[in-house]
Amino acid sequence: MSPSPAAAGVRSAAELNAAIRALWSHPQVPLTDGQREEYARLCAELAAVQRRTVTAA
Repeated sequence: MSPSPAAAGVRSAAELNAAIRALWSHPQVPLTDGQREEYARLCAELAAVQRRTVTAA
């Protein structure tokens, strides 16, 4: 049996969404360069998680 995503170190979509939301202290406050880089990484990771959950019709 293959390991579960959590056991393999893969975060869930809910965890990634929470991390993305946590980047902003307030909607009117712009992200720093470092935060924008982290946002891009999180979005890429979220997209990969979402692709894994798609099944063929």
